[in-house]
Amino acid sequence: MIEDVEITDNEFLRQFELEIGDNMARIEYALQERKIFLTKYEMPEDLEEQGFRDIFIKAVFDEVRKRGISVMPTSPEIVGFLRKNRRTYRDLLPVGINI
Repeated sequence: MIEDVEITDNEFLRQFELEIGDNMARIEYALQERKIFLTKYEMPEDLEEQGFRDIFIKAVFDEVRKRGISVMPTSPEIVGFLRKNRRTYRDLLPVGINI
């Protein structure tokens, strides 16, 4: 099912990855203290058209929530997702940061 995706945290490359068939989407990150900066979003057009953008970002945010750290979105795609879902994920933003 499209909702049940499994992401991988490639710590060596500092990116979350989603593999679907021969396609790979990635969100690059940088860790600083108790914050994760989501710096770059890449998704093949194929996966984008199939609706995987929000599913992938949601999976990454759920993983961040499990780790108990804050999100600093710097990628336009991540900021857009946060704006659209601010009620669900506003607790992930550091104090004083509004999107």
